[in-house]
Amino acid sequence: MTSVPTPVCPLPVRVLAHSMACALALLALPAHAQQPAAELPAVTVRADGAGEGTAPLRPSAQAERERLERVPGGTNLALPQQESRLATLRDALDYQPGIVIQDFFGATDQPRLSIRGSGIQSNPLNRGVLLLQDGMPLNEADGSFIIGLIEPRNAALVSARRGANTLTPGATTLGGEVDFQSLTGADERGSVRAEAGSFGRKALQGAVGLQGAQWDGRISVSGDRFDGYRHHSASQREALHANLGFQGAGGFENRTYLSWTDLDFDIPTVVPKDRVRTNPRGVMGDGNTPQDQLLNVYRRDPRREATQLRLANRSRWGSDALRQELGVYWQDTDDLFNNQTSYAITHSRTTGAQWQASGQTGGPLAWRAALGWSRSSMDRDLDATNPANGTQMQRFGAYDLTADNLQAQAGADWRLAPAWTLVGQWGWSRQSRDAASRLDGRALDQQWTFSTPKIGVNWTPAPTVRWWANLSRSQEAPTFWEIVAANVAPNAPAAASSELVRLKLQRATTFEVGGQGRWGEGTRALHWQLAVYRSQVADELMSTTDESGIKVGTYNYAGGTRHQGVEAGLSGSWPLGAAGGLEWRGSWTYSDFRFKEGIYAGNRIAGVPRHLINAEVLWRVATASGTWRVGPNLRWMPTDTPTDHANTAGSEQDAYALLGFKLEWRSGPWTAYLLADNVTDRRYASSYAIRNQATAAQPGYLPGLGRSVAAGVTYRF
Repeated sequence: MTSVPTPVCPLPVRVLAHSMACALALLALPAHAQQPAAELPAVTVRADGAGEGTAPLRPSAQAERERLERVPGGTNLALPQQESRLATLRDALDYQPGIVIQDFFGATDQPRLSIRGSGIQSNPLNRGVLLLQDGMPLNEADGSFIIGLIEPRNAALVSARRGANTLTPGATTLGGEVDFQSLTGADERGSVRAEAGSFGRKALQGAVGLQGAQWDGRISVSGDRFDGYRHHSASQREALHANLGFQGAGGFENRTYLSWTDLDFDIPTVVPKDRVRTNPRGVMGDGNTPQDQLLNVYRRDPRREATQLRLANRSRWGSDALRQELGVYWQDTDDLFNNQTSYAITHSRTTGAQWQASGQTGGPLAWRAALGWSRSSMDRDLDATNPANGTQMQRFGAYDLTADNLQAQAGADWRLAPAWTLVGQWGWSRQSRDAASRLDGRALDQQWTFSTPKIGVNWTPAPTVRWWANLSRSQEAPTFWEIVAANVAPNAPAAASSELVRLKLQRATTFEVGGQGRWGEGTRALHWQLAVYRSQVADELMSTTDESGIKVGTYNYAGGTRHQGVEAGLSGSWPLGAAGGLEWRGSWTYSDFRFKEGIYAGNRIAGVPRHLINAEVLWRVATASGTWRVGPNLRWMPTDTPTDHANTAGSEQDAYALLGFKLEWRSGPWTAYLLADNVTDRRYASSYAIRNQATAAQPGYLPGLGRSVAAGVTYRF
């Protein structure tokens, strides 16, 4: 894919329009039962928890907030529909403490997502965090995921439980879980959103929702196009999301979900450090050096194309004394990934089921239990990339891959005193990763059985303040992206080979203390949260790249590592006169990750900035024409970050500060915005390839987006 055309309408019109028409026809059959418009809460109202219980299995911000307050550890609750722009995952999660997002190309591609350092070595093939869609896993059963398939415009809320503070049986890793909960037909009758911006950015979304006495349904279609800031960085994504809910007798609820996503993006790859400043839009192949000739992006055509179809169903029944939920899901994913030297072509079929139960004993004890099962069957072929034209050459690997997980979880909350609650949780997992070559019969079957216990305490000395402490255990099995390794020299594709790598579990013990609360009352209230953690990690999974910036393999670091950090957030407002005020929010994520013993003893682990600060201040004023918000924002990495484990001087990712500006207008069903990013046109590296030892002259740095402007308008009806 050397370029992505930009049609007038960025949607597959015939397919999506036909799908919407069919869905609306089905939803419209009982339209006479539809509630009056005044009784349908708007999205912004729903985000504050209004309308609780008016639709089956409908996400409620208030209910989720109360659930998170029972977790003795760091959590996040983001409300994407309150944001102006929702083009990327960063737009939805940018001001959340503890969640680190490092852009690749600034579009619908594959940013590096990391929580507490989990998965920082896996980029661009993500792992380390369990992604959930409406409470059920989005990851393949081996733990991997394609992060660009997520559509933040379809999320009513995003709930994150950082570290081992998880609530689903499938989440066993150091990074925790992030749950994207879908908008339903009760949230809005419909909406249309259009966005456009610099470097050919275009996006269009349309959604329609209907609600009856005992049912509701919603369908959303969206399309994105981005020509790209850098050469060879065009991208496109098309998505359809639909769900249908039903309320039965005796408190029975059921909701069915359908999603289809088609993602396609070019990869401009990494460049030497000096080009970040001298030619940030360039790629290898723009120069005349031997490196440019060897790694010519235009000829090798690195890219990724992924399509996923997903079906899921959830049922819930019972009362507070005993409430149960059963969910099942199936997804089919086709993934083609050319990393410059080789193609990985994967067809994956994943099936899973999850049962959860919770109840009250009538006294100070509440309990919960869960079972989870998932299986992925994958066919993965490895083909060498022709350096002359980017086409597929000989096949040097063909594997049948099967991942199985069986997991159980049990927990209890015991109120020791009015202000004190003891929380205990125990998880058990049996995970297998079986790989067999179709070319030569080689096979590697691996199985791990482990437990993930946790104990914590909540102390609520006042209604507006909560403190916590916890001790937990996490375990992470390798994915097939680590187990199946491709070995291809850029100048010798005919000698390409592959191998199966036996790896150990990554294990960690984490201690955490923190708190959250509110200072003040009413419009002048200041909301704060703080978490401090320390994790002792054994056999950390390390994936590194070669001198060309291409992944070469994964190993367990034998000397032990330590992850520790601080996650802090602050938000509030201050009235200015009768019709205005200041609103602010900010986060600080401090990450101190080091090797304990071994060859890199005392060095920093490459991959995550030591300090990451995000802040925004807006002046709000209400006028006869609507409510206006205007002000600056800041994304600041104040210190240099190592790009290699040897911490080689001169090879670091340089510190940077990006200044932005927002102008927003809301009036009734209308919302419009104008955003300016990187207004000083700072030249910086947004991310990089991780190596054991690097030099600044090696291709390893991804230049971040330059100065850009975006505008959009949304109408809800």
